[in-house]
Amino acid sequence: MSALSLRLPKSLHAQLKELAQEEGISVNQFVMLAVAEKVASISTIEYLEKRASRGNREKLLEILNKVRDDEPEPFDRL
Repeated sequence: MSALSLRLPKSLHAQLKELAQEEGISVNQFVMLAVAEKVASISTIEYLEKRASRGNREKLLEILNKVRDDEPEPFDRL
């Protein structure tokens, strides 16, 4: 583990303490989870952008054109 010193405005720190208390966790745990969530979000976006860059619209349409145009089953209708 490593330590991180963080300066927050008093109002934000008060909100942070209140939210952590409502969640039943420490401020440290709350901040760690928030950072982990943000890192995961950014990593996911980067992953999806890489995957999308490999996509090919023509191939997608070719595959979709192979799907039959049947009516959905009654239980599967919106």
